[in-house]
Amino acid sequence: MSDPTDLAVLADLNHHYVRSVGEADVRWFDAHLATDFHNTNPDGTLIDRAQFLAQIGRGSPVTDIREHDVKIRLLGNFAIIHARTSYRKPDGTAGAGWYTDDWQRRPEGWRCVSAHVSRS
Repeated sequence: MSDPTDLAVLADLNHHYVRSVGEADVRWFDAHLATDFHNTNPDGTLIDRAQFLAQIGRGSPVTDIREHDVKIRLLGNFAIIHARTSYRKPDGTAGAGWYTDDWQRRPEGWRCVSAHVSRS
């Protein structure tokens, strides 16, 4: 059975992850990414934590990014979050995608250990 406290914490972390992408909030990511974090970008490139923080710091080309249809799968000290996104592309048209974030409970708290982003 899922722990409601963990689910609430993970839901909040997920919301702030998406918010932080939109706001280029490197500080939030620095506090919540595992030291061994890796991200797969929509173009298929795999980047490490330092590269991801630099990418976030440059700002996102999309605006109004929001998460939808969030599914949190809690597996003990590990969680997988699947969700859909909507956003505005630089030309003003609507965009959408999906992401999967993997979180691990560590001594310092929940940390995102990997992410995978796709666009549809």
